[in-house]
Order: sequence, then structure tokens, then C-alpha cells
Amino acid sequence: MMMRLGSLGLLLCLALSACGDLPEPFLGNPGATARRLAQPATPLLAVPPGSDTLLPDAANQDLANQLATALQATEIPAMVHTPDKHVWRVITRAERDGDFVRPLFSIRDPQGKEEGSTEGEKVPLQTWADASPDMLHQVAAEAAPRIGAVLSGIRLAEDKANPNSLYNRPAKVEVAEVTGAPGDGDMALTQQMRLRLAVLGPIVLTTPTDADFVVQGVVRVVPIEKRQERVEIQWILKTAAGDERGRVIQLNEIPAGTLDHYWGDVAVVVAAEASKGVNNLIRRQSGHDADAAQQSGAPGTQQTNPGASAAQQSGAAVGSAQPSGPVAGAGQPKDSHQPVGHQADSHKPDQAALR
Repeated sequence: MMMRLGSLGLLLCLALSACGDLPEPFLGNPGATARRLAQPATPLLAVPPGSDTLLPDAANQDLANQLATALQATEIPAMVHTPDKHVWRVITRAERDGDFVRPLFSIRDPQGKEEGSTEGEKVPLQTWADASPDMLHQVAAEAAPRIGAVLSGIRLAEDKANPNSLYNRPAKVEVAEVTGAPGDGDMALTQQMRLRLAVLGPIVLTTPTDADFVVQGVVRVVPIEKRQERVEIQWILKTAAGDERGRVIQLNEIPAGTLDHYWGDVAVVVAAEASKGVNNLIRRQSGHDADAAQQSGAPGTQQTNPGASAAQQSGAAVGSAQPSGPVAGAGQPKDSHQPVGHQADSHKPDQAALR
């Protein structure tokens, strides 16, 4: 979903006494695409063929393959194989219910203990017995998100019980130097992002030592027709190990040369809006529902009033302001982004675009 500035962008611009040539599309939203959670890199989830499914062996193998593929599509690293003592597994079985069969899925830890379960939709008995590829595909497709939700719940419960988990402490985030911006943009954007993000709750670092995440800003300016330039700013969130967790993407078209020298208020506005998207990504990756937290005014979020903030800051617009376990990151979203101006999901990383 793309959010457009409309009157909100105009209101903020009018509130800036020195608005001048400030590109309005940078104002008013941190990006709103990609609300879904994407899982971080995770240990393997084994999907062995079922043995108590009322299906022949060949169909059991096919269902396991279909289920592993469906889980992979939701960013859960599943693979069909016999589980060993080091991996979590999902065990498939089925129960007859009159003229129907209901598939059942059990999530078990490396020791074989059941930690959670879910059910699939009932299937007519004869349809189940026929075991057509289309039917098995549908069963797997319906089961995958339910299994992901169970894994997410298991991880969240473990993180809530762990006082040292990201769920229970502020994330430590290195904001690396922005690259690729013309003029003084690299320095200005880096400074403003560090300032704005720190206000929202994370502990902002300037070096990778002890960091949980790294935020890297990358700017790309491309000439387009009618003496305009397209500016794309991507704020990429990675783990300390380098695994991409999401992106906030901002896109804008401006008169050529506008940002060749000084970014000034543009850097303030860009960072104020992008920092909200970055903070949302961090909260999601820490096991929190960023949107729910903002609506309730929970710690780590801050509601934005662009017009008031701009006036109070003498022309400077102020921005507002998963867990470790079985299959690490299962049930978490990844975000990706579009051109300057929105936020979206990743493996799909989180992405955002300012429009």
C-alpha cells in the first residue's frame, strides 16, 4: 500500500518558515507498504513424510514436499528429511471425522516434545483417498501460515521469558555512514537518522561493537526528463551478522541540482519520516507489533504531528515516534521498500517509500 502526501505534505511545508525549495514528497509519511512480517534466517525445520495420514506412501512423500515448499514461501527454511536430534520438525497425521478427514500438524522440538499444533481444513473422505496433487497442494498451502503462526507463538513465549531477549530490552543499532548522496547529504542524513532514531527508543551506536542491528542508508540520484532527478533513498536494516531484515525506501522527483550542495531541512524531514519506518522494522524483529504499539502509545513509539513539530522546531520537521527460539524468526515479517517514499517487507525485507 502506498501512502500519498496530499494536504499533509502541504501543511508541513506551510509550517516551515524556510520551506523554500524543500521537495514536498519527502514529507508526511515514513512509508507504509509491506506490513507483513518476514522471518530472519532460521535453523532448519524438518518435514518428514507422514505415517499416520490415511494416505499411501507416495502421497505422503508428495504432501511433505508440498508442505516444505509452502513453508519456504513464508520464509521458513523447511526441508523434507528425517529429523535428527538437532532440528525442530513438523509431524503430519490425519484423523477421520465421519465422511471427512482432517489433517493435523504437530510442531516438535529436537527432543521430539510437542510444543504446539494446528489443524487443516476438513477434506471429503473420497477426495483425501484420491490424493490428487491439487488437493495435496491446497492442504499444504492452507497449513503453512498456520504452522508459521504456531512457530511465532513458541518463539515469542520464549523471548518473553528471557530477560536478555530483544523483546525485553532496547535494541542496540549501529547507524552506519550514509553513502551515495550528493553534496553534504551523506553527513547530514547520517547525523539526522542517528538523532531521530535514538528518540524512538533504540540505543544508537556509531560502531558495530555490540550492535544487534545495523542500519545503512544508500542514496541514488538518477537524471530523468524535463530537467528533473529521481532520488531513491534506501534504509537497509541488517542483523549484526549481515542478514537483511528489511528496508525503508523513499522515492522522490526533484528539479535537477536541488541537492547538489546542502541538504538542510530536506535531511531533517527525510530522517524524521524514515526513522519511524526503521523503528517499526526493529520492533517487529524484536517480537513487537509495531502498528499496535503506535496505536496504543506504547513505549518505543511516538505519535507524529508534522505541522506542529515543524513549527516548534523553527522549520525543522520532527519525526514521530522475532525472538530467538525453535525456528529462529519464524512468524516474523521481513520488509522491503519502493522508491523514495515507502516502507515494505523482505525475503522480502521491510520496505518503505515516501510519496
